Amino acid sequence: MKTKFFSLLVACLIVTSVFSQANLNDYKYVIVPTKYDFLKESNQYQLNALTQFLFNKYGFETLMEGDEYPEDLVRNRCLALRSNVTKDAGLFKTKLLITLKGCNDQVVFTSQLGESREKEYNKAYTEAIRNAFKSFEAVNYKYEPKAKDVMVATENTEVKNEVAKEIKKLKEEIQALKEEKKAEVIEVEETVVEVVKKAPVVKVQTKEVKNTKEKVDMKASTSVLYAQEIENGFQLVDSSPKVIYKIKKTSMKDVFLVISKNGTLSKKGSDWILEYYENDVLKQEVLNIKF
Repeated sequence: MKTKFFSLLVACLIVTSVFSQANLNDYKYVIVPTKYDFLKESNQYQLNALTQFLFNKYGFETLMEGDEYPEDLVRNRCLALRSNVTKDAGLFKTKLLITLKGCNDQVVFTSQLGESREKEYNKAYTEAIRNAFKSFEAVNYKYEPKAKDVMVATENTEVKNEVAKEIKKLKEEIQALKEEKKAEVIEVEETVVEVVKKAPVVKVQTKEVKNTKEKVDMKASTSVLYAQEIENGFQLVDSSPKVIYKIKKTSMKDVFLVISKNGTLSKKGSDWILEYYENDVLKQEVLNIKF
């Protein structure tokens, strides 16, 4: 009779162990609280940190309450078990019990009672919690995702890949636009340089003075002109203010194209010299410009 009872008890324990293991394998994470109710402070005696360490030791992926949770756990809180340690009354012993609950507050696993006869709380709690964790030695926990969880994870991965592809494509298009704009700027600069190079200002001046013996008409302007910055250059205004000239930058320092005169403005020493042709006579005018 006793033999039959003992065999039945062993069978029940085996079935319970297998059932508990099957339930535990459905969960990917264990969340450990930062404080237990029977203690006054968070992580007192380092008991919460020890709990996290021991869960990790037995193969669980453990998170401390308040940590940044993984993306799949944020989407599905039922992937995690919430752990707790409670203290049983004992006159000469410290007794601790570990429980794991699912997302609907159902108890999924309860450990054996961990005991200690140590008198110092630090040693007693440490020994008792380690003894309680011996219940997990026979569990052989290994997370086994459900089919729907795998499907959701796959779909999310595919979505992420698509988003990554779109972002990469946008970056490439932006880079192409930048290169195109850069090429346009270079082309404009080269055109301006070419125009300046081809402008026969100096060459014509030498030719006209030398061959035709014409004098260069030079005069100095007494009025002060003020330079106001515009796109690609400046406009020169008097005190009215009235726009007298518009000048465009070139690739050469202190050399500008004068739009309305078809001439150039360049700095020679401390003077700004305006040069242009009028009736085949080279005109030069010294301008007093304030930049």
